[in-house]
Amino acid sequence: MDSTSQAKGSIVLSIDAMGGDHGPAAVVAGISRSAKINPDIRFLLHGPKDELERLVARRRNLQGRCEIRHAEGVVTMDDKPSQVMRHGKGTSMWSTVEAVRNGDATVAVSCGNTGALMALSMVRLRKLPGVNRPAIAVLWPSRNPQHFNIMLDVGADIRADARDLLQYSLMGVSYARNGLNLDRPRVGLLNVGTEEHKGRAELKEAHDLISAQAHEANFAFVGFVEGGDIPGNVADVIVTDGFTGNIALKTGEGTAGLIGDLLREAFRYSPLSRLASLLALTSLRRLQKRIDPRRVNGGVFLGLNGTVVKSHGSADATGVSAAVKLAFQLAETGFTNKLAARVASAADLDHDTRNSGT
Repeated sequence: MDSTSQAKGSIVLSIDAMGGDHGPAAVVAGISRSAKINPDIRFLLHGPKDELERLVARRRNLQGRCEIRHAEGVVTMDDKPSQVMRHGKGTSMWSTVEAVRNGDATVAVSCGNTGALMALSMVRLRKLPGVNRPAIAVLWPSRNPQHFNIMLDVGADIRADARDLLQYSLMGVSYARNGLNLDRPRVGLLNVGTEEHKGRAELKEAHDLISAQAHEANFAFVGFVEGGDIPGNVADVIVTDGFTGNIALKTGEGTAGLIGDLLREAFRYSPLSRLASLLALTSLRRLQKRIDPRRVNGGVFLGLNGTVVKSHGSADATGVSAAVKLAFQLAETGFTNKLAARVASAADLDHDTRNSGT
């Protein structure tokens, strides 16, 4: 099979070909799209060798840029994380993460079971020194000039104390700089109101901790924000616990789907409305592209000794290509090392602050 010969300037991504709803054909089609656009990407593709060789052979642009690593096992969406940790060594997901751990690839991408992928990533890659709880960060369509906001955590851990929320803000800032090219990101802490007296005790404590580090870490803290600010232009990074973040994420996805269905229903209502839809076709396509979840596909696991991009389980070729694009961008900027440096410097600052009694 073709080898991912490390051409000068090339970046190797580790891709889990199995586990998604549409199977390995969608994954291979997705990486092929990315390969056409960017000549600097090389792939390690993990899964059943015979099947993947047949799929890759049909994509001429993958020749010489894709190495297949055989893995017979598949982590299903129904598998429990504990089960995968005990018996998942021969799976494509395990092999994908292991390639990053061994330094063979820079970023891992998988459409598989989120809980299993996070558990496996935590055990094989380990947490960065100073990180208590890793987080999953997602891009959220917004009114900001960059068209997206970052929200974390959206489900890595349902709990988060004040210092976890501080770490999330610092990791989110690093992601905003490297993923959205924002020099001085604005951070908002999600709460039930913007007034400083509102919210749980850990939110009030986190408010003070984040505010205290804003100047040193070179970001702007806008204070508490509400749910309506997630897609707004008040902040670039929205910080919350995984329980709240996951509910917000699923609610947003469901609402976007509902709006799409209602628009289609409205334009089919009468001959006049169907004519109106033809007249508005260009604008409707622009709107669809803007809010299409496939084009912002990819939650990033933050706080690990290696970067992992979690693609949506239902991702098609467009969705996989978007996740690969994000993985390449993070790899190109040296995101893993920059995030580690950010967390380490924040830990040192926090240690000095506590020792000084301020």
